[in-house]
Amino acid sequence: MQFIIYTDESEKSGKYYGNFFGGVLIRSTDFDNINIELNKKKEELNIHGEIKWQKVGEAYLDKYTQMMELFFDYVQQDKVKVRIMFTQNIIQATGLSKEHKENQYFLLYYQFFKHIFGFQYSNPLPTRPISLYILMDQLPDKKEKNERFKAFIYNLQNMDVFKRANLYFRSLDDIGEATSHDHILLQCLDVVLGAMEFKLNGKDQEKPEGKRVRGKRTRAKEKLYKYINKRIREIYPGFNVGDTTGGSSSSARWEHPYRHWKFIPTNREINKNYIPKNK
Repeated sequence: MQFIIYTDESEKSGKYYGNFFGGVLIRSTDFDNINIELNKKKEELNIHGEIKWQKVGEAYLDKYTQMMELFFDYVQQDKVKVRIMFTQNIIQATGLSKEHKENQYFLLYYQFFKHIFGFQYSNPLPTRPISLYILMDQLPDKKEKNERFKAFIYNLQNMDVFKRANLYFRSLDDIGEATSHDHILLQCLDVVLGAMEFKLNGKDQEKPEGKRVRGKRTRAKEKLYKYINKRIREIYPGFNVGDTTGGSSSSARWEHPYRHWKFIPTNREINKNYIPKNK
């Protein structure tokens, strides 16, 4: 068997939250059927081109809601696992070197992939090896730096956590970059990730300059976010969008179909210039 993983990233520095990363994991045994059904739904809805959070508006609201309905049916069945990570601006990392600051994006991405799915709990039969296949949305840096990052991800298989779970990469080529236009699961992830960033950074309350009411696009996005939140709450009634999703044990990091992780650096301080969201 193989775990197929898509990853994406969003807002780096929002008003309240930043460094948004998202991941979708699907087992190879489920991949073909789910991929076919999601693409078929997209065709039935006459959605031409790429599904993206940025495109959400009144004209697309019903169609995107139907896409999310099918997508979250698979999440609720634990056939698709979704993970979202972000940082909160009130918490600042301290003691960062110049190198840390220059490579912050890749360092956070590395932590995201290493921990977000709870891989150490993913293989109940460790005598059976499971391969990993990763497709990341297009990385933003120079090719040399991107390739070095992929090598770091590839070497995760040498860590005890991955060895004990018998997880491995067949080759470095199994860590690649994807054009989201060609991958429906990555498109669905973009919508979920965008919805969470939209809510956490208060964009649902924004009004056009000089206007007394919110714009139609903002209201449409809020409706789609509320639908997504409703589906998550069917899984976790007490779900808190702005905090790490809880669990009765550490293995919940793998077992849960949907989770959030508010990343808190080990060395940190409170940002005195932070303006609380309710002000």
